[in-house]
Amino acid sequence: MQGRKIEFKMLNQAQVDMICERHERLWSGKAGGARASFAYSIVENLDLSNRDLSDADFSGAVLRGANLSGATLNSAIFFAADLRRASLEGACLRRADLRGAIMRGANLTGADLTEADLREGAIAQIDKEKGLAVLTHKTQGNDSDKANFTGANLSRSKMAGITAQKFDFTDAMLLGTRMIRANLRGSSFQGANLEGADLSGADLTDTDFTNAVLIGTKTVMAKKDRMRTDGALTEAPVGIDANTLDNPVANQIAEHMKWCETNGREGKPSLFDGTDLRGLTSLAGKTLTAFHARGATLYGLDLEGAQLQGARLEKADLRMVSLRGADLRGADLTGANLSNADLRDCQLGPLLLEGNRILPASLAGTRARYTDFRGADLRQVKATGADFSYAHLDGSDARRALFGGSCFTGTSFDERFLEQVASIEGAVDLNAA
Repeated sequence: MQGRKIEFKMLNQAQVDMICERHERLWSGKAGGARASFAYSIVENLDLSNRDLSDADFSGAVLRGANLSGATLNSAIFFAADLRRASLEGACLRRADLRGAIMRGANLTGADLTEADLREGAIAQIDKEKGLAVLTHKTQGNDSDKANFTGANLSRSKMAGITAQKFDFTDAMLLGTRMIRANLRGSSFQGANLEGADLSGADLTDTDFTNAVLIGTKTVMAKKDRMRTDGALTEAPVGIDANTLDNPVANQIAEHMKWCETNGREGKPSLFDGTDLRGLTSLAGKTLTAFHARGATLYGLDLEGAQLQGARLEKADLRMVSLRGADLRGADLTGANLSNADLRDCQLGPLLLEGNRILPASLAGTRARYTDFRGADLRQVKATGADFSYAHLDGSDARRALFGGSCFTGTSFDERFLEQVASIEGAVDLNAA
């Protein structure tokens, strides 16, 4: 950036509110609107939460400890801004320019940084002795050396060459992210999804990829000393390789569908326990009542609208699966991994059996972090001891459901939820949700 003498302006909360309101008037087409500019302003510890500040300019701004949680900041400019200790939890920063921004100690839990630019960058200013000098922000004693990107969506973002030592990317979405030559020493990517990410030439020394998704992840020329990948999902088959089955998967699916359509007179049910079924790609709309795939790997599979009444999916890997509108009445998903799955409008209520017997669905012990259950039918579901951290339960029908001992850290739900459930004793972080 072109050099000039930079003068910083101290803002108070009233001034910040006025700038935000004028920006919102501009976006709504009302008179008196103006694009928000916080360039080279000091906005320390002030509140900008839940504001719509898309396209706002924060170039070089000092935002230490500022509250930007829940804010909409799409295409906003944070070039060389100081975001240390700032809260950006749940903020939307799609295509934001964060080049050269200082983010150590910032909290970006659950933030959306899709296609954001986090590469290196610097602002040059006039210096009496040096002629030109890079703008630097002062360090304080309470600054942390870590940034928290837990559960953040960084898909297709640009992070080439960044220094992110000991950063926390736990459960983050990094699909197709470019982290070429990045310094990621000691960082945590536990449970993160790096499918198609490029980490070529990166320093991955002491980096933790435990239970991460590393399908198609490039690590050419990367430093991998003491890198941990226990439980990571790669291209390698997990459990039984579907290609080695005596009866091909496609034939078994066809036979299972015939068995369902003829009420058991023809065909026969399939059995895929412990099998890697990723090669199927899609079973959308298929009728697969009593589908058996306990401990199977179905990562990323399209099951939208599928008929899966009474399915046995205990301990199955269902991460990134689309089950939108699927019929899972009476299904058993005990201990399954549903993280980042789409279960909007699906049916997980009880299945009515002969003799007026009821078979409730089970989500007991499931890992459903960042999972979308909006509009789902969860009546009488057994979901004890499950992890619903940062999941969406808004608009779900949870009448007489059992959620005892489950975790709801950061979970979103409406007022009816707590009134409907039959049991939620021992649940964690409900007040913080």
